[in-house]
Amino acid sequence: MKSIVKSIVAVTLLGFLLSFGCLAVISFAQGDPRNNIPAQSSFSLIKLSSDMFHNSDSEHRTEVEPDTFAWGSTIVSTFQVARVYAHGGADIGFATSTDGGKTWTSGYLPGLTVNYKGGTLASASDPAVVYDAKRTQWMISALAIPPNPDYGMAVSISRSTDGIHWSKPVIADDLHDRDDKPWITCDNTASSPHYGNCYTEWDDPNANDLIYMSTSTDGGLTWGPFKNTADQAIGLGGQPLVQPNGTVVVPIEGLSGNGGIVAFSSSNGGKSWSSTVTVADINFRTEDGNLRSSPLPSAQIDGAGKVYVVWPDCRFRKGCSSNDMVLSTSTNGKTWTKPARIPIDPISSTVDHFIPGLGIDLATSGNKAQLALTYYYYPVSNCGNSCELEVGFTISQDGGKTWTAGKHLAGPMKLAWLAPSQNGQMVADYLAAAYANGKPFGVFAVATPPSGGLLNEAMYTTKDPLLASADEPRFSSKGEKPVARSHYVRKYYDDDGERPIPPSN
Repeated sequence: MKSIVKSIVAVTLLGFLLSFGCLAVISFAQGDPRNNIPAQSSFSLIKLSSDMFHNSDSEHRTEVEPDTFAWGSTIVSTFQVARVYAHGGADIGFATSTDGGKTWTSGYLPGLTVNYKGGTLASASDPAVVYDAKRTQWMISALAIPPNPDYGMAVSISRSTDGIHWSKPVIADDLHDRDDKPWITCDNTASSPHYGNCYTEWDDPNANDLIYMSTSTDGGLTWGPFKNTADQAIGLGGQPLVQPNGTVVVPIEGLSGNGGIVAFSSSNGGKSWSSTVTVADINFRTEDGNLRSSPLPSAQIDGAGKVYVVWPDCRFRKGCSSNDMVLSTSTNGKTWTKPARIPIDPISSTVDHFIPGLGIDLATSGNKAQLALTYYYYPVSNCGNSCELEVGFTISQDGGKTWTAGKHLAGPMKLAWLAPSQNGQMVADYLAAAYANGKPFGVFAVATPPSGGLLNEAMYTTKDPLLASADEPRFSSKGEKPVARSHYVRKYYDDDGERPIPPSN
């Protein structure tokens, strides 16, 4: 199904909130300069897509887990549609704007699953989208799940010249193993020695989450040999990025020992991959309310090739009482800055932040790099079984040195309104924001009260870009020191059924 949104009727955020019968207000600490800044924003929301499937194995009227990428005036977002409890969705959806976010076209990927236009797979998951500038072509990668996942899963690649009309998928690794969490990127710098190379990353749960990389030199039609890191690293949720000189840097959650954020790279066009280096350990507070969430990184790159990695972390909160978003950066993928807290709200607040979605304007860099960060949050971290979920964002216009106070975009949402999964109630494992012609947009799942025996969880964006006024206060966390460790160890996680993470050798 494909529907072209020719006329957008945006419901104001105030009306959206009133439909829940209350307004959410973040409480700031007494004496903090943000006391008088309201949490609510005036952004109007646009619903981008809907689950129109009727297959019996899905929880219907649900859409989850978006990734978003922009090139020029075109923004493409992709996501799971009709969540299947144990793995993925009935199909992968897309929502595309070719006019910088003014109007949108939505639909589903053809030829992927049995639920839409001749596919053979049972379900699909983990979509990620990228643009190949050399061939003026969009690609969506996804985890292709057959009727019996135990016999293997694959990385699929769907291609499009306009972000609206999609080809039947290419299978990048022919169902050779039980893959998980694929991601994709392309080298879009014309002066790079590897211009036009595209790279996909995934891990293999049947091999203790061994990390794999593969390279395409023909726009995703064929993919080269599967490569491991030099140290045979294991990990989950890598997000490869390409610097202007052609070096590929892959931040990822490492799973050896107690885990942490690590990174590896390639400077020869994907012929070989380095050993991993440590970015930082992870101090993560598992959210209340059985929400599906984890400290997977969100990574982006600026116009000069500086890599930014954000993840949720509680190291700056006494007793690991809630998660902040923290940021580490690198110019070479080898040495990284110490994690700095993104000051969305005061360090004394009760807010719990998680599931980050970072975007950076590629036309900016260094101290003038423009960053937008969307995220989910609980206003009160210690909310037990009464948690309500909200969406927020913050902006930096100086390369992450200072940030605006967090602004509310959507919610509150009761967790019972969200799609259930084997790992908890689900909105996403990751997010992303994207800049189209210098203007940032985020795409995120929003749930409203169920109706007619079905849920109401779908993809939304904002009518206007996520910008801040010139006189809006900016805040810095310079000088803050970590005060807590949660001794976080990941025990269970994946998209196709729980599995234990084995101890390191």
